[in-house]
Amino acid sequence: MYVMEVPMDGDTVYQQLAAKLDSFPQGFPPTQSGKELELLALLFTPEEAAFACHLSLEPQPLSEVAEQAGVSTSDSRLLLKTMGNKGLIKIRRGDNGIEVGLLPFVVGFFENQVYRMDKRFADIYEAYYKEAFSSLLSVTPQFHRVIPVNVQIKSDVEILPEDDIVKLITNKKAWAVLDCVCRTEQSMLGKACGHPIKVCLALSDTPGAFDNAPKLEALDMEGALAVLEEAAEAGLVHTISNNKEDLSYVCNCCTCGCSLLRGISEANIANVVARSAYYAVIDQDLCTGCGICEDYCQFSAISVNEYSEVNAVKCVGCGVCAHHCPEEAISLTLREPNELPVVPESEQSWLAERAKARGLS
Repeated sequence: MYVMEVPMDGDTVYQQLAAKLDSFPQGFPPTQSGKELELLALLFTPEEAAFACHLSLEPQPLSEVAEQAGVSTSDSRLLLKTMGNKGLIKIRRGDNGIEVGLLPFVVGFFENQVYRMDKRFADIYEAYYKEAFSSLLSVTPQFHRVIPVNVQIKSDVEILPEDDIVKLITNKKAWAVLDCVCRTEQSMLGKACGHPIKVCLALSDTPGAFDNAPKLEALDMEGALAVLEEAAEAGLVHTISNNKEDLSYVCNCCTCGCSLLRGISEANIANVVARSAYYAVIDQDLCTGCGICEDYCQFSAISVNEYSEVNAVKCVGCGVCAHHCPEEAISLTLREPNELPVVPESEQSWLAERAKARGLS
């Protein structure tokens, strides 16, 4: 058992860690109630929190971090093991040996708590969500962008490479599925929405990357595509990281459970996710006005009178309505050039743009 000196009281450790996390572009806003400190105390021991205060978003050599934190090599490795097992940090091998970085809150170590989620965690998170998340969700560039389900694009429109969900999946070398942390959290509160839970995909360019991952179910490519189909059948919206190059996951979201999309249904924040480059159009000659599309639209973008009509401003271009139209009357078409979303090229570009938007140096 190791003992690490923590030269500050417990509350101050968590306050410093909270400030560190809020200095990241992703953000971790403070609250009047201090719920963010309760969350951190639930996840980090005081020793882990003190060590985490010396970590950066970009991994640094463990030897350097240990020296800055005043921790011995053996103690730093023990911290690495416990914090890694909790999903709080990112670890990689670099030119100078093991490197370690602190994960942001979202998208980051919160999602890694899906299999540690219990009622207490859910209660504290939900209180924090309601008090703080609107400030996170109203910043652009957004965390996620919508990507269309595998549906019909109008014949005169070429689907953009960064929007072709099937190619994005098949171009990867490893796939895995895990439970959705958002719907798991809601189920702990007795608010299960009935949508499938095990539909979050992890992706990698390294073959076999998930073969020994204890909390993930490794899939082959066909299995990953089957998860996408299950999600689309359930009316869920595909969302991915909001950049073109660094795809490592696909979330399948709903406005009743997803922490991001609940920003629309509960906080009336219209731009919680970046919409896709498309919007739905309805062929009135084929439409029977059955209303199925309206039932499946999570964004109140479709209204049905005699026929169905789409509000292109509210439509995020997810294609769920087209996937479920029994008459195949709905397709997606490209938005006008001045309405096309500007997608950051890479994760680093996204981080820089979001840091600037939040006024971070």
